Amino acid sequence: MLLGNKSLFKNIAVMFCILFFLVLSIWWILIYRQGLHEGPQNDAFTLIYPLMSLIGGIIGIVVSSRWGGLKSYFGSAIMFLSFGLLAQFFGQASYAFLIYVESIAVPYPSIGDIGYFGSIFFYIIALIYLGKVIGVKKNLISFHQQFLAFFIPIVLLLGSYFLFLQGYEFDWSNKLRIFLDFGYPIGQAIYVSLAIVILILSRNVLGGIMRKPIWFLIFALVFQYFSDSMFLYQAGNETWYVGGINDYLYFISYFIMTISLIQFGSAFYKIKNT
Repeated sequence: MLLGNKSLFKNIAVMFCILFFLVLSIWWILIYRQGLHEGPQNDAFTLIYPLMSLIGGIIGIVVSSRWGGLKSYFGSAIMFLSFGLLAQFFGQASYAFLIYVESIAVPYPSIGDIGYFGSIFFYIIALIYLGKVIGVKKNLISFHQQFLAFFIPIVLLLGSYFLFLQGYEFDWSNKLRIFLDFGYPIGQAIYVSLAIVILILSRNVLGGIMRKPIWFLIFALVFQYFSDSMFLYQAGNETWYVGGINDYLYFISYFIMTISLIQFGSAFYKIKNT
């Protein structure tokens, strides 16, 4: 009976998140097709979609408690992923305050970047814990695996440079912005690389049960990587606007991360009942 209730909770959570995602996606497509770059629809979308990161963060904390919370490696990994989502929500809320209350068109850098940049550290810590469960150091023995662990972050960093930082003009009067402009892609390259290495090594761990949630996790982190990179590019070229494609990419990353956390919870019950 208890397992059935947990399964029901999972199904309700998934259906709610999917419905929320579909409704807001349709809404955003209508906004985009109208070519709106400002106005009440853009504002409303920008204020509502971050709720997905809040919902995901809360769900993740609940899932983490099933794994033992901070008392276990799995619980700690899920908890820090949840903290990452909540840090993103803090960043979104702070930016909304600065945009709509303080009337700052693009508040970058600002207090909101404490949340956005802080989420990078939370994700890296989460992946380190997940790596301990998978046994990254123990299993990273083949040349192929070591090559991927080295090659992936180099490719991501080079991609970030050529797409978003090539021709970068250093404004030494704003050292914080320079730090963030380079810190974001470097930090994100680290956590995306960690996630991919963990996926490679998770094939035979716990009967492969962890591969599905880790796949969702990788997609979420990659989407967030592109979202942050696009924001840096658009902010630098003064083309960013509320309710644009950049906001929608963030929304997608929050949705996939939330589904990943739900899948980790599902994996717990599969392991528990095997």
